[in-house]
Amino acid sequence: MLRAEFPDAGEQTPEALLAAYESVLADAVATVGVESVVEATGLDERVVEAVADGDAADCSLSDAAAILSTDPDRPDADAIEAEARDILLMGMTTAVMDVETLSSGIDTEMEPKEIQQKIEGRYPVTLREFAVLHSYIESQQR
Repeated sequence: MLRAEFPDAGEQTPEALLAAYESVLADAVATVGVESVVEATGLDERVVEAVADGDAADCSLSDAAAILSTDPDRPDADAIEAEARDILLMGMTTAVMDVETLSSGIDTEMEPKEIQQKIEGRYPVTLREFAVLHSYIESQQR
C-alpha cells in the first residue's frame, strides 16, 4: 500500500507482506473503530470486523484504501489506491519488466492480461494478489 510503510517488500515473501498489510489495516480499524469505518466506507460490518481481526487477504485494494482513509492521518482513498498502483507500475518500470515476465515469475494462475487489468485498476485486485505482485516486482529491482 503506501511506499514508506513497506520499504523491504522485495525481501519479504508474499505471505509475510500480506500479513504486514493486514496489520496496518487492523491498526487503522482499531484507531477509528469498526462502527466508524463501516459508516465512513459503506462496507459490510462483517468485512470490517474481519479486517480488524487481521483477515484481509480477500479484501480488495479499493476497500483496503477506503478503510485506511478513515484514519485522519492518511490521505483519501483515491490517493491511497493510486499510490499503491503506482508502486507496482513504477516498480515494473525500474525492473524493466512487462506483464508476461511478471506472470511467469509469480506462482499464481494470473494471466498477463489479467495482471495488467488489475494493476491498471480496470479489474479488482485482492490484497493477497497485490502482495504477490508487490513482493515479486520489488524483488526484481535489486
